Amino acid sequence: MHYKKFNLEKYQQEMKEMIGSGPETSLFLEALDFAYNAHEGQMRKSGEPYIMHPCYTAQILAQELDIHNPEILAAALLHDTIEDVDYVTQELIQEKFGINVAVIVDGCTKVKHPGTDKQTFKKNVHRKLFTGAAARPEVMLVKLADRLHNLRTLGSMPNHKRQRIAEETLDFYAPLATILGMYNIKRELYTLALTYKFPRQRNNISRQIIKLKEDPCANELVTEVQWAMNEAKVEGKASLRTKGLWGYFDAKNKVLRQELEIAQEILILVDKRSCCYRALGALNKLYPPIPRTIRDFIANPKQTGYQGLHAKTIIDGRKFLFKIRTEEMARRAQRGLVRDWKPTGKNKGRFVNEIQEMFDILGSDKTLSYRDMIAAGGRKEIYAHTPQGDLHYLPVGSIVLDFAFRIHTDIGHTCTGALIGNHRAKPTDKLKDGDVVKITRQGTPVHFSPDVQPLCQTPKARSELTKAFNQRREPVLGRIGKSVLQQEMLRYGLPYDLLEKPGMADILTYFQLESMDDLLKKIGQGQLRIRELIYEISQGLYVGEDLLDTPTGIFNRIELTTVDPVVVRSSNCCKPTPVDRGIMGLLSERGISLHSKTCPQLGQLKFQREDDVEVRWKQRITRVEKTQKIIIMATSRNRLFSWLSVAPEELCLSEIQRLSRKKTRNTDWEVYFTVNNLYGLKKIIRHLERYDDIQYGFDFEQ
Repeated sequence: MHYKKFNLEKYQQEMKEMIGSGPETSLFLEALDFAYNAHEGQMRKSGEPYIMHPCYTAQILAQELDIHNPEILAAALLHDTIEDVDYVTQELIQEKFGINVAVIVDGCTKVKHPGTDKQTFKKNVHRKLFTGAAARPEVMLVKLADRLHNLRTLGSMPNHKRQRIAEETLDFYAPLATILGMYNIKRELYTLALTYKFPRQRNNISRQIIKLKEDPCANELVTEVQWAMNEAKVEGKASLRTKGLWGYFDAKNKVLRQELEIAQEILILVDKRSCCYRALGALNKLYPPIPRTIRDFIANPKQTGYQGLHAKTIIDGRKFLFKIRTEEMARRAQRGLVRDWKPTGKNKGRFVNEIQEMFDILGSDKTLSYRDMIAAGGRKEIYAHTPQGDLHYLPVGSIVLDFAFRIHTDIGHTCTGALIGNHRAKPTDKLKDGDVVKITRQGTPVHFSPDVQPLCQTPKARSELTKAFNQRREPVLGRIGKSVLQQEMLRYGLPYDLLEKPGMADILTYFQLESMDDLLKKIGQGQLRIRELIYEISQGLYVGEDLLDTPTGIFNRIELTTVDPVVVRSSNCCKPTPVDRGIMGLLSERGISLHSKTCPQLGQLKFQREDDVEVRWKQRITRVEKTQKIIIMATSRNRLFSWLSVAPEELCLSEIQRLSRKKTRNTDWEVYFTVNNLYGLKKIIRHLERYDDIQYGFDFEQ
């Protein structure tokens, strides 16, 4: 194998030309020397000295993203040292280069000791990355540059590793670059990953792309546009851009498309902002745009800061997209997250703040599919207006709730629906391009169902709903954890007041928890092994005392006062309701999954005894908020009303619907009603059960 050499002096000179050579760059140069010595003797699969990888990662940040901050560039140089060099620790990095560099490097460092399957380990790696980026978004910048250089040098890796890295890039890193508005990086990440993921299709599409680039009609179009601009005395340059391999990727179906609706774009660069509109006027005379396709991203920039004018037109049966912008707009369009962003500044802007909020949720909430959330943020856009004329861009498929959260967090949490034009819409109704939306609100936060979250298309809405769900769920899970722990300690003969001893702080530290509230919440989530906790309590706080032999197969019992679907949900296998007898609940981070004691699926699941509890409700104080529905089958009208006339007084009838249009004596009916609490609902169901001649169906609406 041919081993390459790394010219340190040449690299130093190249970087000085980009970032300067003043005293402020000394940190970067010190980090370069440290990384060079730390990675000495290490080689990559390509035969290059390993130091070339972190050096080129830093160069990508400086050269392609205009990031000249010495701390970020130093972190890029050091991002693999903790992982690959035995003597390098976060403490050492902090001592030599400061807390900011150490935090970024730690955020880029993979978690150690997987101890789980590969899929779980990968998720843990990604979540640690999100946690680091929530505190310091620079972490994600370094990781994207790191991934880009890895892809540029991926040819030396074995095929199975190329496939794995390409898949992860398509699922994770490239969509993230899209969300962050780093479009040049995004395109190259997609193109390189697709090259390794779909080598055969790539060859066919590449030939098609070359053919489009050489198409004389398309190139003649550029000439005509340039002539029209000259005639209108607009200084600027028109050029043809044919979409690369990245444009053919269908992210939803994970395949390469054979054709694109718009395969080519005409880019027009002008000197001044005012010239953009003059160029659009000249263009409209030459090629009238398709109605309602003109997008003014100059007056209404995208959330990422992107600016420009877009217009679509059909020429000789082919659809083209025209993009008009200044050279400054074009340069800034590729920077996204780092546009006008100073790492040390407090006012980072709404876009960066929302990105950090999203990273925080993705890093902390294991119940959320971060892949779905990232994918949702990178889809094509529609626009919608407020009645005041404010324009908001949203992913295709967005619902009213996405729009509400885009306007303001409080508006999203109190949204009850909207007026779209002159008709009413629910929070879950989809928006169309150009809708004028007036959000309707209530005075208190709406308790949205978990079913709403997958319908949302914006990371902002999904992350805010996750926070709201956690706020509703955590107090209940904490109380459940306390009840379970009390019962378990009683089984082992441990006094509950042991938890108030000073030594409990050491036990919390052992389990990496900050407070007793965190401990109880973890128990309520089924995330902490009770037997291990009991052992630590007995060994640390009850030394020398005998424990009782805990009985096996005996389940703890909990009492609830809520049917909130964020907290408790009926399993699809047996669909128990809170008024049924013999309900068991599996504890999890998403709340309690309810099963019937006789459910076959429950017997097949693997879980610890302490994670399964017998669930009961305090029925008189458990409110039933939603309208309930009973289906009465094959019953005459007279028999139905006879039953309703003697139904318990707790039943407040709302509506009756006949399900069959045929005029038969016996038919099926839907009976809608409200009831104050579970006690009343149970009386109604028990009343139904007394009638042998009435068949009914009932699914509890949470």
